[in-house]
Amino acid sequence: MRPVAVLASRVRYEEKRIFAALERRGVAYAHVDTRRLADEPGGPAAGGAPEYAAALNREISHSRGLYASLLLEARGVATVNTSDTITACGDKLRTTLLLRRAGVPVPRTAVALAPEAGADAAERLGFPVVIKPLAGSWGRLVAAVRDRDQAETVLEHRAALPTPQQHIVYLQELVDKPNRDIRVIVAGDEVVGATYRYADGWRTNAARGARSVPCPLTPDLTEPARAAARAVGGGVLGVDLVEGPAGPLVLEVNHTVEFHGFQEAHGDAVDVADAIVAHLLDAASRAGAEPAAAAGSAPGARTGEAT
Repeated sequence: MRPVAVLASRVRYEEKRIFAALERRGVAYAHVDTRRLADEPGGPAAGGAPEYAAALNREISHSRGLYASLLLEARGVATVNTSDTITACGDKLRTTLLLRRAGVPVPRTAVALAPEAGADAAERLGFPVVIKPLAGSWGRLVAAVRDRDQAETVLEHRAALPTPQQHIVYLQELVDKPNRDIRVIVAGDEVVGATYRYADGWRTNAARGARSVPCPLTPDLTEPARAAARAVGGGVLGVDLVEGPAGPLVLEVNHTVEFHGFQEAHGDAVDVADAIVAHLLDAASRAGAEPAAAAGSAPGARTGEAT
């Protein structure tokens, strides 16, 4: 039996809650700082067996998180989330294609492969539209434009950005919604809970100061949230929805879900960290690996050592 790993270069509120949940369950764990993780791809594990029973990937850097899951999966370690899920969620176009293929309702979307074509694509989609980067979170580099002049101004800035991916123009209709969106957290097949996120502006990211309050779970939310999670490969996910005129639409799926505001909104009624740990232990069990118990049922063996 081996400990589980928690991959994180920064220990935030969420990771502290996860450590505490592991300790309450008496599960041995190691905190692995991905900035110190080095490995031989597909090389043999020490002693011929994977070092960890499973790994919970909480890495804030998309690139390090993706490659950490790839390296551990090559050694036979069950990862949450998997590299396939991280790849799917880390690119908004990939996510949209998977959601549409699965029949999950999403806002009308258009893509232009160069900024020069973006204004025409926006006009065909119909103003107002939201211009988003393919990768990114917390509402950064997202702009709502209401006419062609505004679109051309934003796209001129996008054309000056340094990386080719930033020149791909991803557009969505600006849904006429209440001053809120909905965050649903899914762990495996379990819908853990939901919150409304209220803001004064049109962006309702918690990182931008949105206020979270509990949202009742109804089939109108649980069904598309669960379907969206399955469409991107499953795992521990934050599904963001917006209330459109014909019902909820899925905006995006987050693979390293933050839940500080979510947890504070629900208080003791919901324990997000425990639901995450339960899914991690289930992933280990399905992989045929039983996590080690913490010595004497004391707190788990935390270490910053990377392997």
